[in-house]
Amino acid sequence: MKDGATRDGYGAALQDFGDNPKVVVLDAGVSDSTRSKKFGDKFPDRFFNMGISEGDMVCTAAGLATAGKVAFATSFACFLLGRTMDQILVSVAYSNTNVKLVGTHTGIAVGPDGPTAQMIVDLAYTRAMPNLTVIQPADYEEAYQATKTLINHNGPVYFRLGRSKVKGLYDSSYKFEIGKGSVLREGSDAVIIATGVMVQESLAAAELLKAENIDVSVVNISTIKPLDNELVANQARKTGAVITAEDHNVFGGLGDAVLDSLANQDIMVPFRKVGVEDTFAETGSQDQLFEKYGLSASHIAATVKEVLAKKTASQASI
Repeated sequence: MKDGATRDGYGAALQDFGDNPKVVVLDAGVSDSTRSKKFGDKFPDRFFNMGISEGDMVCTAAGLATAGKVAFATSFACFLLGRTMDQILVSVAYSNTNVKLVGTHTGIAVGPDGPTAQMIVDLAYTRAMPNLTVIQPADYEEAYQATKTLINHNGPVYFRLGRSKVKGLYDSSYKFEIGKGSVLREGSDAVIIATGVMVQESLAAAELLKAENIDVSVVNISTIKPLDNELVANQARKTGAVITAEDHNVFGGLGDAVLDSLANQDIMVPFRKVGVEDTFAETGSQDQLFEKYGLSASHIAATVKEVLAKKTASQASI
């Protein structure tokens, strides 16, 4: 298992598997930070630094995809989505082009970059677009595996990556599959369904709860759309209580996806979301912001106990 940021796994995979002549990579002037520079250094003829021109980058990527290329368009998520919604909607999603939109530096985990760089609405944007698959890996290895998979996947994708270094969860035997989540810890009292950096926070919360004899499952949902409905249903029915955790606004992201899944499968269990509570955060370190805005392991653990209290009350009323 390798520790590292998910953006690092992305850059390494592009470098290792970029010998496919159909692969082209575009970046909007931040290639060192997004790690797409690793591809550019090795395959300069198929790397395009578009500068601070994200709309042009997305449309150029769509054009290259129409010509048979596998196009990765990369930038900080706040720029990639914040400046190009029309181009993405029309030239990528509506046109169903083979473009991989890679947004790095997501969530309030980018802390010191400030609130205008803390992209907390991108999952809501992209989940709502027809034809668009939405993926967020949880560690370096999963990002590496997912990038390799996306090279061979036909269709538009939003690939959400983080800036911060995270603890490795998977080794090289892991096989990423679009549309499938994975159970990292089995429990009986409740399930925490998490994505991205919040998977590590959820595992830490599970350890805190274990000290109080509370046994929780932790599920990594790396494909937010299409969601692994079967896994969600199995864990909800087994534990009878569901908590979601994401570094994103509580509206429009993983929490709403899971809630929709439960409703569509007629599963009624106590449920709570952990995420940014519809506010803009301040500037600070990731740890400071996670603690202040309720995303830390201790806050997740407290939310689990709140849901378990509802579960107990519900059972008592039967």
